[in-house]
Order: sequence, then structure tokens, then C-alpha cells
Amino acid sequence: MIRLALLRHGHTAWNREGRLQGRSDIPLDDTARRDLAGFRLPDDFQNADLVSSPLARATETAELVAGRTPRVEPCLIEMNWGDWEGRHGAELSADATTGFRHIEDWGWHYCPPGGESPDSLRARVRPWLDGLIRDTVAVCHIGTMRVLMAMATGWDFDGPAPFRIKRNRLFILQVDTGTLTLLPDAQRLEAR
Repeated sequence: MIRLALLRHGHTAWNREGRLQGRSDIPLDDTARRDLAGFRLPDDFQNADLVSSPLARATETAELVAGRTPRVEPCLIEMNWGDWEGRHGAELSADATTGFRHIEDWGWHYCPPGGESPDSLRARVRPWLDGLIRDTVAVCHIGTMRVLMAMATGWDFDGPAPFRIKRNRLFILQVDTGTLTLLPDAQRLEAR
């Protein structure tokens, strides 16, 4: 059995402004860099494979907490928010003409205009998951994490998620012959 530890990247200016980032390559902000420099991976993940999304906010988070350069995995890039990228979620939600839905009301097949559905993201990560051969830490994005954790829990993007994704925590999935299971307790990054 392989453990896959998911870690969300640190804050960016767009996160703090409530903007949908998607694939825009927005860097970590200075506060996130300073905070992340004070953390490290727990001992039981120090020697795990380290991979990240190709976006700078993920690769830099990985370098700061692991003290080494991650291998970039293109399939871990954030969900494509299409025409909504860079927009404020609250603004989109307030305008009925946008067709905006909160992700808890998407189902697997809903897709932002010009964007990507959770099902499309699932299809792109599945081959990578099936190729894991040892414990791995993957630094990625909330959309990518939601899809992986939905695969592990059976959540279908219809109603509240059975998990809450917080920063500076490893969410551990057990990978066993194509089956994913989310372990009940997230593991905190450790102070340096």
C-alpha cells in the first residue's frame, strides 16, 4: 500500500482577494513564503517522492517545506476555471447571468465556460495515480485535491464535501491497486 500525501500550496495575493486562480501562474505572496519557511515535512514523509503542479505557487511551496526541488507533474495543475479565471467568486455568484455554481453543486460533469469539469481532471490524474510506486508528497491545488479526495470518499460534487481542506496539512490517501482511501486525520506540517 502506498501513501499519497496532498499539500495545498501557500497563499497568493489572488487567494487573499477571493479571485479564482485556476491555471494563472500567480506566485506565493511574501507572507506565505515567510510562514512556509517555518515548516517542514513530518519525519515519516522526509524520504517520500516529492512532486508538484507545474505552477510556481506549488513548486515553491514544495521547495520551502521539503528543502528540495520537486519533480513537476503536469497532471497536478489546477482545475481550469476558463472564463471565470481571475474573477471574484462572490461577484460571479451575485450575477445570475454568469451560470456560476459553487463547486458543491457541480456534479462530476459541470464545467465553467471554457474550463474543465471535475471528471476531466479525474481522467488526467488517474494514469499518474496508477503509476505511483512509493510514498509520495504531492503539492498542488484545492481543485486537484478536491477531485482526488472525492475519488477516495465517494463524494460526487453534489452537496457539502465530507472533508475540509486546510493549509499546512498533509491529507493522506492510501493507494491500493487503483483504490483510494482518505485517512481520517490530516497530518500537520512540523515547525522547523
